[in-house]
Amino acid sequence: MGIFDSVFGKKAGTKKERKELPWIQLESIAQLETIVESSNNKPQVIYKHSSTCGISRMVLNMFTESYDMDLDIDLYFLTIQHHRDVSNRIEDKFEVRHESPQLLVIKKGEVVFHTSHGAISDTDFTKYL
Repeated sequence: MGIFDSVFGKKAGTKKERKELPWIQLESIAQLETIVESSNNKPQVIYKHSSTCGISRMVLNMFTESYDMDLDIDLYFLTIQHHRDVSNRIEDKFEVRHESPQLLVIKKGEVVFHTSHGAISDTDFTKYL
């Protein structure tokens, strides 16, 4: 074990288990209609991620670590570099300016909460479910 391991909290022989969230990949504009319809029955959450941004990766890791696996929501994941058309349609449809990373909560067809960047990990979005 090196000095940096002890400084940054790494311990020999321990490996952190990675949590797998119940992501639904958001890959088409047609899925947005499903999200709107489904939001009448249960909250829908969209997480927009930039695969080329270090801040986006850091926020995603913090979101993953703090996510409550018992939530009864549909959790969508959109990588904006792969589906910029979908991200643009979200902006138009829900009238929420594009940011990344960005989190949106949709209920009854409307965005009831949205936030971006570091505020994602600073906010308890479950209050809006």
